[in-house]
Amino acid sequence: MSTERKAVLIIDGHDPIELPILSPVHGNDCIDIRTLAAKSGLFTYDPGFLSTASCRSHITFIDGDKGELLYRGYPIEQLAEKCSFLEVAYLLKHGELPNATEKSEFEGIVKKHTMVNEQMAKFYQGFRRDAHPMAVMVGVVGALSAFYHEAEDFSDAAHRNVSFNRIVAKLPTIVALAYKYSMGEPFMYPRNDLDYTANFMHMMFGNPCEKYVPNPVLVHALDTIFTLHADHEQNASTSTVRLAGSSGANPYACVSAGIGCLWGPAHGGANEAVLKMLEEIGDVSRIPEFIARAKDKNDNFKLMGFGHRVYKNFDPRARLMRKICADVLKEQGLANDRLFKLAMELEKIALEDHYFIDKKLYPNVDFYSGIVQKAIGIPTSMFTCIFALARTVGWMAQWEEMIADPEYKIGRPRQLYTGTPVRDVQPIEKR
Repeated sequence: MSTERKAVLIIDGHDPIELPILSPVHGNDCIDIRTLAAKSGLFTYDPGFLSTASCRSHITFIDGDKGELLYRGYPIEQLAEKCSFLEVAYLLKHGELPNATEKSEFEGIVKKHTMVNEQMAKFYQGFRRDAHPMAVMVGVVGALSAFYHEAEDFSDAAHRNVSFNRIVAKLPTIVALAYKYSMGEPFMYPRNDLDYTANFMHMMFGNPCEKYVPNPVLVHALDTIFTLHADHEQNASTSTVRLAGSSGANPYACVSAGIGCLWGPAHGGANEAVLKMLEEIGDVSRIPEFIARAKDKNDNFKLMGFGHRVYKNFDPRARLMRKICADVLKEQGLANDRLFKLAMELEKIALEDHYFIDKKLYPNVDFYSGIVQKAIGIPTSMFTCIFALARTVGWMAQWEEMIADPEYKIGRPRQLYTGTPVRDVQPIEKR
């Protein structure tokens, strides 16, 4: 990073203040304001941190104008087409894609950690059967620290490796157990003869009465969903994981905090909202009515799954998911299913409508991923759990990067206080 350039801040009553300008590999230059308070007694005000870089990171880069998403410099399109999810997990953790030996060793380590403690399996019985699976996830993942606390010196890279491998391996098991518990079905143990995603599908959809044989088309689709959701720069849940981790909290607690944040409907629930919207529309004949509502400024209705806060062009992940969606619907014989037919017609109309084209409201990854998951047989209540499973890889990579950063400090945002000025407590009879 270059620091040759300076920004000069002119404030009434102060001498000019020089602040370094940092230039990244990709993206916007950043004014380094760490010394601003000491030099001027002033803070900056930036709700939502929309113009503030909270950290240095080598992991993920997004260019929303170009519709570009890079993991460690690799375009997401190439990774999704040429690599498995575990290869991508290795990349996010180590910075490079694994060679054949490294891939085999990493997959072997992950398989050794897929089991959860039997007492942890009993932990699920403390939840109501109708509890939301994300509520169960928050509790169970947070409880991992009560079972695995022998490697808690996080200044030690070896201890961080154990934590990374363990939590990435156990998340599919934890998610599948949450689903099985909600359905009242027996838990399925992991199978080490299956790869990561096929094993997850076995634990989700298998039963003890017969051998489950994963469908390769569906396995590939779900593995791609995992890759596309593995990391996404400094979003709300990733920032939550980093903030929790900045206190030195164990990674299981940090990921649990990230899951809680992801559960928010403004963050991880978008694909579930797409399915609810399609159910509300109900029939192809009603699409024009809802398109008109989406254009009406006085109507609160929003066309879910179209447009993206970050991507001002086409979401690069959506292009990949569109093809996956077509493959899965064909494989499952669902091309004429009412809901899926409705989704495809809505997509067609929106892509041809000048209103959506001019505003660049293209279908995003959530539009397709919800359709794909439903076609695979995953209930909408589990969609955000699937998201959390995939994003845990990114959360853990971001957590470790922060812990190993010599500049990292405990997070302590400032505030613009707008409350009551100083006042004295009055005797009760005068209040």
